[in-house]
Amino acid sequence: MTIKLRGHHLLCLLGFRGKGYSADFCVNMTQIYEKLRQEPHTLIQLIVGPDDICAAFPTDQVSHCENRRVYTQDEEIARLIGIRIGESWTWSSVCEAVVARVQPSDIASLCHDCQWQPYGLCREGVAHIHQEPRLRSLPES
Repeated sequence: MTIKLRGHHLLCLLGFRGKGYSADFCVNMTQIYEKLRQEPHTLIQLIVGPDDICAAFPTDQVSHCENRRVYTQDEEIARLIGIRIGESWTWSSVCEAVVARVQPSDIASLCHDCQWQPYGLCREGVAHIHQEPRLRSLPES
């Protein structure tokens, strides 16, 4: 099974701690996260636009999935990591590229207008990957 992801979700996954836009969104994100955590050799394919995470965005909220700024952010993050649209990498290879090319401090500029950025979760996630190149266990809810 290949998981389709857009650029900024490569970093969002590192910071995911079980919180999100809705219960259904969190269930979907947790399933993707756990698949990658437990099976880091899972293939991800970089795509343009809404991906497997966006698929569970709540329909009763204003979606940012088609926002031009999000597309620009996707491009910036993919370029920084070194992955191109259409390429398939193992999740562990994505993590290795993040360690080699992304610093925790990069989150402040890359994700400056993200509503989640002030919480510091993605910065912490990138810092964690630098210490241990695998996803952390999610906190008990």
